[in-house]
Amino acid sequence: MGFEPPQRLVRALGETCGDAAAADWLGRLPALTDEALSAEGGGVTLDRVVAPGGRSSLVLLVTRPDGTAAVLKIAPPAAAPALERAALAHWNGWGAVELLAPAATDGSLLLERLHHEVSLRSLPEAKALLEAAGTVRRLWVEPPAGHSFETVAERTARRTEPMRAAAASDPTLGPLVSSALEARAELVAHSPELLLLHGNFRQSKVLSGERTPWLAVGPEPLVGERAYDLARLVRDRVEDLIASPGGAATARRRVRKLADSLEVDQARLRGWTLFRAVESGTRALAVGRRQDGELALEFAGWL
Repeated sequence: MGFEPPQRLVRALGETCGDAAAADWLGRLPALTDEALSAEGGGVTLDRVVAPGGRSSLVLLVTRPDGTAAVLKIAPPAAAPALERAALAHWNGWGAVELLAPAATDGSLLLERLHHEVSLRSLPEAKALLEAAGTVRRLWVEPPAGHSFETVAERTARRTEPMRAAAASDPTLGPLVSSALEARAELVAHSPELLLLHGNFRQSKVLSGERTPWLAVGPEPLVGERAYDLARLVRDRVEDLIASPGGAATARRRVRKLADSLEVDQARLRGWTLFRAVESGTRALAVGRRQDGELALEFAGWL
């Protein structure tokens, strides 16, 4: 089939995979899409491509032979679709979108259809955070036996050298990067729990559903402590926080409220929030997303 992939996906893959690898996979995407549609029993029909869609995969609205509406997600190897599939299978629809069938191809997932245009970001902030907390709580379960998910310590270790490189190229980032790396070192020295985590949990990753009001999508699963999973949620709607005269106080209040409501150690949540904000900010600056990077780093400075 012939189609233009959403520009959001094209840009994001170029940032994360490099332009050459992204171009190679995007060039093969029409064939991969045909293969995935055919592999799903041959009776799955394409309704339309979701745009702007995701940053790590092509999302297609499809209809199964029995008339059931579904979503077919096609992801490059760098997005680790096998790990996403394993996590969704383990959750089995509890708090997360349901995996409808075994893998038809290595890079595809057939998922229940949610209301992709309605995320928690459509709610007022207080209500959104309440619903987000209730959703992520369901995902924190013991990982499956013999799993191949990486740990929080392993994932964050891979991200420390780029942070140091950012500080070396811009000395003004040095104090924040040093604080973030020190916080990480203290946190990984002792992890209080090893639970299955979403890995990229925030309001836009929770969509409206039919069988339950809100379900998480798009996990980047790993195992570790709950505070790591909450840390990205603390930074949600950062542009609104930065624009608010009371943004710094609101950010610190979020840490306290989320820690208390989910029985997570407040100091550990603050530490992971700091690390993830600085890591995200330096990564954004490195690929030219200056506004995103500066927002994340200003937020980090409040902590």
